[in-house]
Amino acid sequence: MKGLCILGATGSVGLSTLDVAGRHPDKYKIIALSAHSQVERLADQCQQYLPEYAVMVNEDAAAKLSAILIAENCAVKVLSGVEGLETIASLEQVDFVMAAIVGAAGLKPTLAAARAGKRILLANKEALVMSGQLFMDEVKKNNAELLPIDSEHNAIFQCMPGNYKISDNTKGLAESGITKILLTGSGGPFRTKSASELSNVTPDEACAHPNWSMGRKISVDSATMMNKGLEIIEACWLFNTTPDHIQVVVHPQSVVHSMVQYSDGSVVAQLGQPDMRTPIAHCLSWPERIASGVAELDLFDIAKLEFEKPDYERFPCLRLAEEAIRKGGTAPAILNAANEVAVASFLDNKLKFTDIAYIVEQTLENLSSRPVLSLTEILEDDESARKEAEKLILTQLDNH
Repeated sequence: MKGLCILGATGSVGLSTLDVAGRHPDKYKIIALSAHSQVERLADQCQQYLPEYAVMVNEDAAAKLSAILIAENCAVKVLSGVEGLETIASLEQVDFVMAAIVGAAGLKPTLAAARAGKRILLANKEALVMSGQLFMDEVKKNNAELLPIDSEHNAIFQCMPGNYKISDNTKGLAESGITKILLTGSGGPFRTKSASELSNVTPDEACAHPNWSMGRKISVDSATMMNKGLEIIEACWLFNTTPDHIQVVVHPQSVVHSMVQYSDGSVVAQLGQPDMRTPIAHCLSWPERIASGVAELDLFDIAKLEFEKPDYERFPCLRLAEEAIRKGGTAPAILNAANEVAVASFLDNKLKFTDIAYIVEQTLENLSSRPVLSLTEILEDDESARKEAEKLILTQLDNH
């Protein structure tokens, strides 16, 4: 039986992980759960799964959770803060860590899991986007296992040669006989909208993804296609490649989750329902397979699969992400931080949808990236980018 820690247990990926693990109580034991602010939901999960530890990021929320669990006579040890997250990600009795905290907040605990040599089920793409080489070095140095949960990267991994290991990834794509990664994306809710229409879309419209059920921040990233840009950066690190060997393919049906093109002309694709339980089950059980609870794919029901080229003019976040990974150093961390601030401002109805890319681009222009020697440079430039983005947003609000 494998001990499981879920960072971000109350979000959509966390809930799906509990669903899959709950179908196999003989294989997985829930050791620790964490949440950002949903005290009642985490309390319910603690009473249902009886983990040894629970973590709330906020101290007041942790105190509230502790009071609820004491009243219910539920003996779960409650911790708080980033230190609490790092503690549960490193516990000796934890074998697998689901890294599903959204945004930069997931970086430190995910690094802690790598340093503790865990199997990391990586749903938090920002951790790898921000820390890149540093993160991969920690995985290799500590004999950790890194498996991608993002449906696209999980699909790419499934399409790789059978002996391919991300955590021992010293080969380039060419040495595995691969010429190109075809990274698919639905195009989000605004795939067919004109540039002029995009300036007036609302947060609720941006969060209404046609195929996937996701949190609001990730939904907005999908609508701007920044999500796909971050995935390009993530794919570069996971598969030891460059943007030159990654082609974004817009695929509205979200059935083909990604493809790999080989030098002999073969293109291997992974297909499935748009349900995160499939990649979660794959990574929990790899290299074996377990039931995920996902319905079988009916190709006759789908009938048609469409593929389009992405529009870099209407969705400039794709270009910005590619420029950031090419620039290297802390540029991806600056990109990610500016995007998080801009998206939060848009969700608060303070910023136009089209202003998100503008804020990110201006932040990248105004700040210089530098080489990453340690976590210090990443966190300092992350903070500088957030302050710069906030300044730019205030200016933009004055202009409006």
